[in-house]
Amino acid sequence: MVLKIIVLVAYALMIIWVGLAGFRKARSFSDFFLGGGKVGAWMTAFTYGTAYFSAVMFIGFAGKIGWGFGLSGLWVAAGNTLVGVLLVWWLLGPRIKRMSVDYGVHTIGEFFEKRYDSRFLKLFASLCIFVFFIPYTAAVFMGLSYLFRSNFGLDYTLALILMGGFTAIYLVLGGYKSITIIDVIFGIIMILGVGVLLVSILDVGGGLGEITDGLGAIDPKLVEPVGPPGWWPLLSLVFLTSVAPMAMPQLVQKFYAIRDKRAIRIGMIGSTIFALIITGIGYFAGATTRFFLSPENTPMAFRDSQPIFDALMPELLTRIIPDALSVLILLLILSASMSTLAALVLISSSAIAKDFYAGFINKDASDTTLTRLMRISSAVIVLLAVVMAYYRPATIVSILGISWGAIGAAFLGPFIWGLFTKRANRFGAIGSGLIGLAVCLVLYGTGTASPQAGTLGMLTSLVSAPIISLITPRQATPA
Repeated sequence: MVLKIIVLVAYALMIIWVGLAGFRKARSFSDFFLGGGKVGAWMTAFTYGTAYFSAVMFIGFAGKIGWGFGLSGLWVAAGNTLVGVLLVWWLLGPRIKRMSVDYGVHTIGEFFEKRYDSRFLKLFASLCIFVFFIPYTAAVFMGLSYLFRSNFGLDYTLALILMGGFTAIYLVLGGYKSITIIDVIFGIIMILGVGVLLVSILDVGGGLGEITDGLGAIDPKLVEPVGPPGWWPLLSLVFLTSVAPMAMPQLVQKFYAIRDKRAIRIGMIGSTIFALIITGIGYFAGATTRFFLSPENTPMAFRDSQPIFDALMPELLTRIIPDALSVLILLLILSASMSTLAALVLISSSAIAKDFYAGFINKDASDTTLTRLMRISSAVIVLLAVVMAYYRPATIVSILGISWGAIGAAFLGPFIWGLFTKRANRFGAIGSGLIGLAVCLVLYGTGTASPQAGTLGMLTSLVSAPIISLITPRQATPA
C-alpha cells in the first residue's frame, strides 16, 4: 500500500509539472486546443489511442462483454483496430487535415458551418457535444472510482471527489501540446500494464488451453465465434465502437492538430499496433472473468448471485495481479482514463468557448478571452461529470453506448458525406443528423439496448444524408 501511494504521488506530480509547462506555452486558442496544428506523428498516434481506449473499456466494456460473449468479444477488438483506427487514419485522416486547413477550422462544429454554410449545424453540434459528452466523462470517472475502491478500499464518493479535483487541476493547467506529451508516457504505461495483465492471467489460469477449456465447460458458446447473446448484439457492439470514431470529435481533433500528411502515414502504423495490443489483451481479459470470478470467491462483484458488471474487472485485477505489480495495473487504468478525460473535456469546452460563445454571443471575442473561457469551461464540465457519476445513473457500458450512439448518429452522416462528396448539401446534413439522433434516442427510450439503438441511429444517419441530398436542391459549397 505504501508503494502504491508513493508511485501515485510521483505520478500526480509528473502530470502537474507537465501541465504547468503547458500553461506557460499555451498563449493562444490554437496553442491550447490544437498545439498549434504542428503535432508530430508518434505523439498523435499515442494521443489518438489513449483517447480512444480508457477505463470505460477496461472496467466497463471488457467486463460486461467478456462475461456475456466470452472469447467472441475479441471481434470488438478486431473492429476497433481495423476500422476505428487503421481505416480512420488511412481513409479519413489526410482528408480531415486538408479540409481543416482549407476551411481554416478548429472544431467539428466549425467544419459543419463552413462546409454546409449552416450556423444551425454549428449550434446543433455544440449542443450535442455538451449534452452527450458529460455522461461519457462521468462514465470514465465511475470506472476510476471503482478501481480506487478495489485497490485502496476508498469509499466510492471520496475516490470520485479526489479524482475529479485532480483532473480539474490538470486540465485547466495543460493545453493540447502538454496532453500529447503526457499521452506518450500514458501509452507506454498502458502497453506495459496490459503485458503484465496477460502474463498474470495465463500464469494464474494455468495457460491458454486451461482457460478456454474452463470457459467451454461453463458454456460451450463462450468459446465459439459468436457468444451466447447472439450475432446482432455482437455486431451492434462492433459497429458502435468501431464506426463511431469516424465522426467522434475528440478523435477527429487529432487530425486537425497533426503536422502533415506524412505524419499521418507514420502515425497510422503506430496507432494501429497500439490498438491491437491494448484491445486484444483487454477484451481477452474480460472474457476470463467467467473463469476466475464467482459469487463464492469474489462476493464484491456480485449481488444476489448476479454479476455487477462494472465491478468485474476491478475484482479480477485484484485477484490475479501480484501485489508487487499491482501498482502498474493501477497506473494502466489511470493513464487510460486521464488521457480520455483530457480529450473529452477539451472538446466539450471548445464547444462552449469557440462554437457557442464566439459563434453566437461574441463574434469579436479575443484569443485571450477564448483561451480563458476554455479553462473555466473545463473546470465546470469536470464538476458536472463528477456530480453525474456520483448518482451512478446506469452501468458504464450503457452510458458509453448511448453517448457514443447519440454523437455518432448526429454526426456520422453529415461528416462522412461532407468529406467525400460535393453533392452532400445542407438539407441532407441537417436532416440526417436530426433523424439519426431521433432514431437513436427513441429506440433507447423505448427499451432497446444502447449499443443496438446507437447502431441503428448511426446507420440511419449514414444512409439518409445522401438520399435527402439527392432529392433536394443542389447547394453551392466550398467542398
